[in-house]
Amino acid sequence: MSTLHLDVPSNQGRKLGHKRAGSIELLEVIGVVKKDNGSGSFSLLPVHSPQSFDYVLVAQKTDDDGQESFRKQRDFINALKDKQLTIQKITDEDKVFYGITAPKEIFETYRYLLKVSDACNWSCEQQGNIPQSTRIRIVDFIVDHTSIESDGEPEYLSDLIQGNIFEAQFCLHEKQEQKELSNSWARWTACLNGQPITDVRDYFGEKVALYFLWLGWYTFLLIPAAVLGVIVFLYGLAFFKTSPLIQEVCQSDTIMCPLCDDKCKIWKLSDTCTYAKVSILFDNEGTVAFAMFMAVWATVFLEFWKRHRASYVSEWKVFDWCEEEEELILEIVNNPNCESKKHSHSYLRSTLVMVLVTFMLLLIIGLAHALVVFRVIASEQLAKFKSWSFISDNSNTVAFMLGAVLHYLTIIIMTKVNRKVALKLCELEKARSYAAIERSFTVKMFVFQFFTLFSSLIYTAFFLGRINGHPGGYVKLAGKWRLEECHPSGCLTDLFIQMAVILFLKQTINNVFEFSGPWFTRWLKRLQSRKLRQNVRQCSKKNCMESTELCDNCKVKDLLRNFELDSVDQFSLFDEFLEMVLQFSFTTIFVAAFPLAPLLALLNNIIEIRLDAIKMVSLERRLIPKKTNDIGIWTDVLETIGVLAVIANGLVIGISSDFIPRLVYRYRYGPCAISSTTEIDCMSGYIQNTLSIANISDENIKNDFLPEQLNIYNGTNVTSCSYRDYRSNEDYTLTNQFWVIQAIRFAFVVLFEHVVVLCKFIAGWFVPGSPLEVKNTRLQDKLDRLKEELKAERERHARSQNE
Repeated sequence: MSTLHLDVPSNQGRKLGHKRAGSIELLEVIGVVKKDNGSGSFSLLPVHSPQSFDYVLVAQKTDDDGQESFRKQRDFINALKDKQLTIQKITDEDKVFYGITAPKEIFETYRYLLKVSDACNWSCEQQGNIPQSTRIRIVDFIVDHTSIESDGEPEYLSDLIQGNIFEAQFCLHEKQEQKELSNSWARWTACLNGQPITDVRDYFGEKVALYFLWLGWYTFLLIPAAVLGVIVFLYGLAFFKTSPLIQEVCQSDTIMCPLCDDKCKIWKLSDTCTYAKVSILFDNEGTVAFAMFMAVWATVFLEFWKRHRASYVSEWKVFDWCEEEEELILEIVNNPNCESKKHSHSYLRSTLVMVLVTFMLLLIIGLAHALVVFRVIASEQLAKFKSWSFISDNSNTVAFMLGAVLHYLTIIIMTKVNRKVALKLCELEKARSYAAIERSFTVKMFVFQFFTLFSSLIYTAFFLGRINGHPGGYVKLAGKWRLEECHPSGCLTDLFIQMAVILFLKQTINNVFEFSGPWFTRWLKRLQSRKLRQNVRQCSKKNCMESTELCDNCKVKDLLRNFELDSVDQFSLFDEFLEMVLQFSFTTIFVAAFPLAPLLALLNNIIEIRLDAIKMVSLERRLIPKKTNDIGIWTDVLETIGVLAVIANGLVIGISSDFIPRLVYRYRYGPCAISSTTEIDCMSGYIQNTLSIANISDENIKNDFLPEQLNIYNGTNVTSCSYRDYRSNEDYTLTNQFWVIQAIRFAFVVLFEHVVVLCKFIAGWFVPGSPLEVKNTRLQDKLDRLKEELKAERERHARSQNE
């Protein structure tokens, strides 16, 4: 439904022969956005469509005028009328719809304030008709900032909805534009088509358009990352059977020490042949180059995103737009006598917020420790499981996978807890504006979610298997449960398993619920309102389209059609951003342990773009179109993730991976370091070199293991067993080789991070954040505008002299 003819804002102010930014043309050529030659397909729609409402309130019908709910409804509607808003009441059997339309004077005031403001005066809405998206945004602000007195306290619409005075608030989808978006964008068959960003901006506002533009660019740039990740995987696959390391493991007769207390028995190193083959797929020399590539990739992605953003916001004439001034303008439109909200700061509140944030982070980290305890206990209990020998024989691996699933469940629960805590902390801060509240909430919510997702991964990457001790000196929880060790095939295998499980579950289950939730809600509401829709079925669409006003039946049908959709709020777009930014974290941080993460992210995002589009266009009520010229604080969050990716991947390769021990063995302790012959494989004997031997006759070791644990499969007793570490076979002290490896690990991490950071700085310098076309266009626009103002002033001066 359209209130006014929707002029395409991106065309307003465009001059004949205006050259488009190269960044926009690049995105059109590579297929990220749909080529529209500067005009969206909405410009092809009919100029006139029947007038409806800018905004709608819904309440339960009541016939008792004495009820408090009726009184508050009436008072609130009267308060809106006092602000010159036109209210049309439409009643059905059990609901009341209040259709709200704003007069032309409100938008003229808004337009004038834009013109005289310091920063927002470049808004394209100074000329032509006011777009429907702008009408909705202004009316939404007025409605949300209207209050009534109740017991001496002001009550706003959010309070009235919470108290069930009103049931819902929403703006209406426009049928023609909605249909056009469904055909060109919000459908599964358009997965490989470019996005009509201009149309998305005209319908949902700049904020939603920039989200999809960012997501489209992110998805496109995942293609080279995914390809290189697959190449690294195939590189490992090429040595799947021929690698001397795998052959040494698979042909080994080495007896290994039990991996847990009581039920775990000694085992052969060759039992881990399959796991050794799997680990070589992602723990190889190509991983180092891939990790460096992904760190630089993150910088290139962000720098080019800044260029694309600058090009589009310049095209949309919102480059210099200021969110703070926009809020001031809307406050004046809502109340000409409003008072400015002063900036304030309280060290007491800031200290309290800091303490509470720290406490929350400690709680989240405590949950990660609880998962460690769960895996330790589960591993011991699963080793006693006699029904399935596979579970008892692989108790550590099964326990680790169960821990990963439990970690995913804690993520789901803590997401709800984190949101409530972040909102309460924002209330304590008492920020001056909604923009400040949104920034503060975004930072807190991301930090909480980041620690919720990555605390367990950080433990797995950097602490697992390094603090558990050794035979004869194991570290035990409460003196009873032995701390878990790394997977027999290497510590990186544990990190790979946990990342794969969490990323797979998070993406698949989230997408299923993300689509099925709104669909089920719409189906349920349609089922509940079926009787009413039957009563208003008769409607002559032809007559309505020819009229300047919809008939009552058509109005009720359209209102019901929008009411039946899933509700949206201020967090709807935030949730989408948070989901994708956390995925970006998985794609860059710890990518050295899971080179296929970019491929999974790419496949997910191809679906995610259309899933979000279908939700917003067909399954959810229309989002309030918000104006902006950037993705806000998310840019800083992404840059922080890029820095963390350098640190984390350097540490993963240097500490968790076997890359450094292999390198040291090849050039210092291996056969090639001792002999110059070329017939010997340089890595021959590496696996045996990484093992230390525990003597069973040692009294301390006897205390750690039961006699029945130390029987080989044929029933014969063993005199010694091996374990992964660099320790002396006599007194179990760390060997010189351990300290050499540690020194080189540290040197590698420092060198890796400095080299990658230097590459990131060079990439950031080489790719300017704003294209030259944008700078030159803005400069010319400013010059033309100053000349027009001077010409208008001279004409006014000449007329005054003639008079």
